[in-house]
Amino acid sequence: MTPATANKDGSQEDLPRHLAIIMDGNGRWAKARGQARVQGHRRGVDAARRATTLCGEAGIPYLTLFAFSSENWRRPDEEVRFLTQLLALSLEKELGRLHENGVRLNIIGDPASFGRNLAKTIDRAVEKTSSNTNLTLTIALNYGARQELVTAARLLAESCVAKELTPEAISEADLERVLNTRGLPDPDLLIRTGGEVRLSNFLLWQLAYTELVFTDVLWPDFDETIFWEAIAAYQGRQRRFGQIGEQVESQSGIG
Repeated sequence: MTPATANKDGSQEDLPRHLAIIMDGNGRWAKARGQARVQGHRRGVDAARRATTLCGEAGIPYLTLFAFSSENWRRPDEEVRFLTQLLALSLEKELGRLHENGVRLNIIGDPASFGRNLAKTIDRAVEKTSSNTNLTLTIALNYGARQELVTAARLLAESCVAKELTPEAISEADLERVLNTRGLPDPDLLIRTGGEVRLSNFLLWQLAYTELVFTDVLWPDFDETIFWEAIAAYQGRQRRFGQIGEQVESQSGIG
């Protein structure tokens, strides 16, 4: 995996610095083929590997994958157990490749809920890859944005009680410092597969000005074509961040 700055066609147009993906459609992919849902999850791991490789080849330095939400615990116990085992096996299997390719693993959410064995596997993987700089791969495990914001509010309240902050002095930067994603840039582009058009409690604060791309393609079928189509859609948009077009052009030196 060699860092690059060019797009697939060799052009130097703007690439997102941070790509986030809601990986949706594993179960439906399996059902359409008469297979058990767990087979869709197996194929979903392959798609996650492809996405990581594509980001590395394109020179996108941050990738965040929504792997398991705090609401996913409502799924059947058998499926949750399988997902826990699959996560552990996948990390163990992929760790060497990730490290060799300079990928730093980062976890957000509450993975401790999956049990001690997976937690230990995660800790080893995070520690081993901590000095890598080619790509930061963040995996959201047992993550929910509303709970993240509630936790952040509690931490800020505790700082106020300790007189480290005053309520009127709290800024956006203060809040960002107590979010799970502290130290990461906000996503520039979000891709959601599977045909659903919603955020599903994912990075609600961080996605405030993110460009959104929704595709009907189910996650196990995510490939290079879908990746570059989403990048092309991103490049075709003017990011205004609440400004009007003339302001953006003036600040960028256009016109």
